[in-house]
Amino acid sequence: MKVIVLALAVALAVANQVSLVPEFALGKTYVYKYEAVLMGGLPEEGLARAGLKVSSKVLIHAAAADIFMLKLVDPEIFEYSGIWPKDAFIPATKLTSALAAQLLTPIKFEYANGVVGKVFAPAGISATVLNILKGIVNILQLNIKKTQNVYELQEPGVQGICKTHYVISEDVKAERILLTKTKDLNNCQERIMKDIGLAYTEKCVECEARGTTLKGAAAFNYVLKPAATGALILEATATELIQFSPFNILNGAAQMEAKQVLTFVDIEKIPVEPIKAAYLPRGSVQYEFGSELLQTPIQLLRISNAEAQIVETLNHLVTFNVAKVHEDAPLKFIELIQLLRVARFESIEALWTQFKAKPDHRHWLLNAIPAIGTHTALRFIKEKFLVGELTIAEVAQALLASVHMVTADLEAIKLVEGLAVNPIIRENPILREIVLLGYGTLVAKYCVENPICPAELVRPIHELAVEALAKGKVEELIILLKVLGNAGHPASLKPILKLLPGFGSAAANLPLRVHIDAVLALRNIAKREPKMIQDIAIQLFMGKALHPELRMVSAIVLFETKLPMGLVTTLADALLKEKNLQVVSFVYSYMKAMTKNTAPDFASVAAACNVAVKILSPKFDRLSYRFSRALYMDAYHNPWVMGAAATAFYVNDAATLMPRAIVAKARTYLAGAYADVLEVGVRAEGVQEAILKIQEAPVNVDRITKMKQVMKALSDWRANPTSQPLGSLYVKFFGQEVAFANIDKAIVDKIIELATGPALHSYGRKALETLLAGFALHYAKPMLVAEVRRIIPTAVGLPMELSLYTAAVAAASVEFQATVTPTLPANFQAAQLLKSDINMRAAIAPSVSMHTYAVMGVNTALIQAALVSRARVHTIVPGKIEARIDMIKGNFKLQLLPVQGIDKIASAIVETYAVARNVEDLAAARITPMIPATAAVQLSREVSMADDVSVSSEFISQLPRKLVNMLKIPKGFEKKMCVAIETFGIKACAEIESHNAASIKDCPLYAIIGKHAVLVEVAPAAGPVVEKIEIEIQLGEKAAEKILKVINLSEEEEILEDKNILMKLKKILVPGLKNSTASSSSSSSRSSASSSSSSSSSRRASKMVKTSTSSSSSSSSSSRSSRQSTSSSSSMSKLSEMKFTKNHVHQHAVSTARANSKSSAYSFEAIYNKAKYLANAIAPAVTVLIRAVRADHKVQGYQIAAYFDKATARLQVIVANLAENDHYRICADGVLLSNHKLMAKIAWGIECKQYETEITAETGLVGKQPAFRLKLTWDKLPKNMQRYAKDLSEYIARIAREAGVSLAKVKNVRNQLKLTVALVSESSLNIILKTPKKTIYKLGVGIPISLPVGETAVELEPYQKNWADKIMYMLTKAHAAECTMTKDTVITFNNRKYKNEMPHSCYQVLAQDCSPELKFIVLLKRDQSQEQNEINVKIANLDVDMFPRDNAIVVKVNGVEIPMNNLPYQHPAGNIQIRQKDEGIALHAPNHGLQEVFLDLNALKVKVVDWMRGQTCGLCGKADGEIRQEYRTPNERQIKDATSYAHSWVLPGKSCRDASECYMKLASVKLENQMTLLGQESKCYSVEPVLRCLPGCMPVRTTSVTVGFHCLPADSNMDSSEGLSSIYQKSTDVQEEAEAHLACRCTAQCA
Repeated sequence: MKVIVLALAVALAVANQVSLVPEFALGKTYVYKYEAVLMGGLPEEGLARAGLKVSSKVLIHAAAADIFMLKLVDPEIFEYSGIWPKDAFIPATKLTSALAAQLLTPIKFEYANGVVGKVFAPAGISATVLNILKGIVNILQLNIKKTQNVYELQEPGVQGICKTHYVISEDVKAERILLTKTKDLNNCQERIMKDIGLAYTEKCVECEARGTTLKGAAAFNYVLKPAATGALILEATATELIQFSPFNILNGAAQMEAKQVLTFVDIEKIPVEPIKAAYLPRGSVQYEFGSELLQTPIQLLRISNAEAQIVETLNHLVTFNVAKVHEDAPLKFIELIQLLRVARFESIEALWTQFKAKPDHRHWLLNAIPAIGTHTALRFIKEKFLVGELTIAEVAQALLASVHMVTADLEAIKLVEGLAVNPIIRENPILREIVLLGYGTLVAKYCVENPICPAELVRPIHELAVEALAKGKVEELIILLKVLGNAGHPASLKPILKLLPGFGSAAANLPLRVHIDAVLALRNIAKREPKMIQDIAIQLFMGKALHPELRMVSAIVLFETKLPMGLVTTLADALLKEKNLQVVSFVYSYMKAMTKNTAPDFASVAAACNVAVKILSPKFDRLSYRFSRALYMDAYHNPWVMGAAATAFYVNDAATLMPRAIVAKARTYLAGAYADVLEVGVRAEGVQEAILKIQEAPVNVDRITKMKQVMKALSDWRANPTSQPLGSLYVKFFGQEVAFANIDKAIVDKIIELATGPALHSYGRKALETLLAGFALHYAKPMLVAEVRRIIPTAVGLPMELSLYTAAVAAASVEFQATVTPTLPANFQAAQLLKSDINMRAAIAPSVSMHTYAVMGVNTALIQAALVSRARVHTIVPGKIEARIDMIKGNFKLQLLPVQGIDKIASAIVETYAVARNVEDLAAARITPMIPATAAVQLSREVSMADDVSVSSEFISQLPRKLVNMLKIPKGFEKKMCVAIETFGIKACAEIESHNAASIKDCPLYAIIGKHAVLVEVAPAAGPVVEKIEIEIQLGEKAAEKILKVINLSEEEEILEDKNILMKLKKILVPGLKNSTASSSSSSSRSSASSSSSSSSSRRASKMVKTSTSSSSSSSSSSRSSRQSTSSSSSMSKLSEMKFTKNHVHQHAVSTARANSKSSAYSFEAIYNKAKYLANAIAPAVTVLIRAVRADHKVQGYQIAAYFDKATARLQVIVANLAENDHYRICADGVLLSNHKLMAKIAWGIECKQYETEITAETGLVGKQPAFRLKLTWDKLPKNMQRYAKDLSEYIARIAREAGVSLAKVKNVRNQLKLTVALVSESSLNIILKTPKKTIYKLGVGIPISLPVGETAVELEPYQKNWADKIMYMLTKAHAAECTMTKDTVITFNNRKYKNEMPHSCYQVLAQDCSPELKFIVLLKRDQSQEQNEINVKIANLDVDMFPRDNAIVVKVNGVEIPMNNLPYQHPAGNIQIRQKDEGIALHAPNHGLQEVFLDLNALKVKVVDWMRGQTCGLCGKADGEIRQEYRTPNERQIKDATSYAHSWVLPGKSCRDASECYMKLASVKLENQMTLLGQESKCYSVEPVLRCLPGCMPVRTTSVTVGFHCLPADSNMDSSEGLSSIYQKSTDVQEEAEAHLACRCTAQCA
């Protein structure tokens, strides 16, 4: 105990006397030995690493109070690229010498109480050398607290201001103070870091919580010798470790390790003198970025004369990328970019002046300049365009690339702003669009780099928007909203809100397109201010009066803000009360899709949506595909911290076939960040209507006047807003809109004018003349696809860089020549080519080279030491073709000529290596493969060679399976596969090599590291030389002349006959012969030309027995299945009732015995056996030769001959190998037995005898409905085909289950597939597929077209000569909305049923076009005497009346009765038809929006076309699918009472003396009893019109209706004369019953 007390006392005394702050006494120079090592690689030994080392003596001298000098003595720099740890560092002698002057120059720094202040150095010291010196000074940074031994603080250092933990202890015996400080480099108040190319990515905090991709920490250990005035640093060691992996560091990572050792040597009295130069302040100890920002890490260039080097590189690119792309072209292109970045602006201008007249040089320069990445690029493009040195296409391409590649600074933004107001740019809409959208993009990128982003940057756009709004320029306003959307600046929120309904008064006068674009402009703002946007979006969504599409778009924005549980629940609750089914379907489907979300950033939203979906009614699942939907799918792998997601939105508003908008978006997750890579949106509002409706219908004044009179009679009728024909498209990359296009009627008219005008003809003629004259084209397109960099300082003071570069060059070389015989005259017609012999020769060589580099290591302009993973892809597919077309002789010849000098057509090489190099000795660069050859896994070498692979050896069927097996490879292997196709003299080889580090650690990063290579080569095969491959087609009479191989049929028959005799002997001698042999014999005998009819009959009988057995087995299996599963029993019973009855009647009678037979199989066999090979009887119709032309003229290749026998309607095709001894053939026979049946037989194998299938296609009836059946039978199939058929069957079964198709395991006919398609209605089918073991069926499958059968066939008669109109008619009919009325029951377009209590003799609007165009109106009236319905249709210039008379329907057109024998009536314009249908009359006018109006004695029916949905009104409703919003009156008020709704569409009478005998009017009625409302006596008036008799008339028949009433104080002065005209606009206070009149009788004295 005494010892402890004594120790504490001593410690206290020492603490009071000793200072732990490092001290460097005045007048003394402290000498230290310093060594710093920076090494990168995998943590395991035995693999390659790259790094460098700096060693030196360090002198520290106190020049004055708190001012110290630091100087290096004998500095040395070493490089490392080798196998760690056995290889040694190599001195970089030349670099050390080159930097000696800078390294030996002393620097000054402020130092007080252990804290480093400012650093001073002469201007001659580069940033790289100064950072190395700062790394030494950083060791001296010690924030020591006197009263605490353990503490933490945010401490400045080279890497930034980071969280630092101190632990101080004492070694009493050694009289030393031990100090440890550690830095968490992932927890920094201010982290020194530079990101390039990451402006479009968003940090995924939730992803990083599950797995980190970049982690860093540093530990400093000090041994201090305490003294009264201060401590002496005896030794200081620093270790920094940074780990990185794109797939989560927990699964293996590459690391960068930095070590520093500073050891005390001595104290000298020789001072350190500063040099004779001004010492300038160079910041604090923190890292200073320098030339490494311009230095690409993938190569190191010694730039002495940038302009000359650019010329040399440019000449290299132009010279070596003409015919094909050079393999190293991408690397050279990156070199060109790096040189341009270093060059001065004046040098670039001089280069342009030198090369602008040379197209190839000009092209490469213009592609490289945007990649400079600074405002220099924009300045150059601007200046050259304004002086007219760039074309519109060149400047558009350059600007589009520049705004996305340029680093956003104020200078760049100012340049683009100047371009936006330039008159030349303003006049060109494409350039103006690029510039304006680019301006928004630059502002967005600037705000990412500078969080305090001034609002002045977007103010010019705000001012333009205000001006456009004042002048009513809608298109201008839309593009400015897109600019603000790109910028995403919160300051734009106020101007945007002014354009949104409910937030700004100006919004009411703006079209819906502007509202939607205004909402979409909030998406990028939501990334910065999600809470603010949530408040706006939820208000818009809850606005029930707003357009449904606007509300759905608001929901999209709302979900993208990652809304919390509370808002999701609010949405769910709103959906329960929502009346608009489009909105319900969209949001519910979005929520349901989000429940499957696996991405971490939306995990909370997914959980909230899961709860919301359970709250909502399951009935929302049953909404049809016509309603709006949101789709979402993703795949996220947590261990790898990577994934992808896809979202699609289908926005509709009236349940039409073509939606208003479709949006698709793709997102990727990688390395703790995500980016919306691509988004495409298409709007088709009005396009469907513009295509299908009658174009430019003539304005009929009389019709319009009549219709307007009808509309005026309706109570406060309002027209629906017109849907302007419009299509639009926009494209976004990485959340930034890069292009959009609006297609309106004016643009469509211009396209039509161009397509139909003389300009197209002249362009076509010029193109044809150019083609015939021949041309040569060479084009190359270079592109810097990706440049992503992150630069982080290390403790040593050198930068560590993580970067990804991808550059690609694509080129195409095309040469074309043509000769025409006889020579064409100067003014030839295109038709003359049909009588000419045309010879064409073409050579094409498309090629692509792409390099991708992933780098981790040190990158400066002086030295590089890094790990590099390089992927190189190079492909070239050359081709030479010669074609000859002789139209007169019907000969077509195509020759594929060999290409010399190119064997390797594709290569992909991925290799990882360690590289160390310095700018002073580039020749001594050291590159070491990551996995040394000695440590590589023992390679397994497999070489497979197929000498002769052709169709007969089934190579095609085996190849996919070989590839699958090939992918199951060991971790290290080398494999070569070759395939030789001797028929065409071609040999193709694929070499695959791979060895990686996966054997060390099984993870993605280690699997990538190593070397992987795939090479594909095509070369001539061994054997006779093939000069070319020729394909020749001969049509007509000369086809027989081209036959090269005549099959000797007589010999084949003799051989077959001999085989039959041997088989019969075998059956006699071996009684127990298996069935398979019999079957084989039967099969062979069927194929034989000499097989007898009796054997054929026995085979058929045998086959019938087998079929019946299978059928009975099937039925018993079916019955068992029905007992087991009650859900499928009804469907299976329906299947059993669906018996197929053939339409075919046997036509080909060959013998008397078969003349009465109805079997089509016998007919087919008879025809087949009569002439097994048509070659004996008729000449071929077509001969196709595919052959290899050899130097020895030996015939080699394939022959296809087609024969057609008109007498039997038989087609035969025989494919044969031209080789003399090759008997492998394919024989296909098809016979059209009748108009209802087609049979075909396909046989293949040796002499077409090995395998055989029969295909039967026939029409018939299932019940009374038309049907079609396809049957496929076989006896024997190749094993590979059986295997693939089994896989296909399993796949179909799986897909069928997922698609909701019924599936039953039934034992059907063996070796047979049967597909039956039966017509249920004109637009629905029953489909049944029977396989040997399964029956797959789907009943009532809807199809998107009305088939031309039954009524549709009759209706199509007027369109017989116009296929386009026929197709349009079938489409419109299939998707038409139908409204029916039987007696008093109306079923609306939306399938809502109600009873219509009709007033006598008054017309009601049954259905009408409610757009301002008033294309049609259908009126309904009940005849008082006959109690029958009458219809009046006003359409085009027709006034059509349909009414019953004498138990028949009579039709009048414009007051003239049309006799029944004169029907169908065709409108002179050809688009309106009136015809008799069943017992009634039907009117068809689909181009006017009216598909059909039908009336008979019992019912009436109205159908409107799909594009009229949402634009109709009347008793039949709006046809918009919104069943919850059905009853809408003419003034768009929604009411609940069906009778009141029907009465609101009555056309009132004008006078009680009117000849129409309609004696009723619509009026607002006063409630008889006064109401007490809110404690006040009130009088109430109906806000819904009630049917009442005209003055002077009395009701004969009445009914009660429930209507809404608006109440006023009882003492108010409102009466019918003053306020009832506006009462229909008032709100509803109470719902009460009122009396409505249905029939009236007027007195003789009525007014």
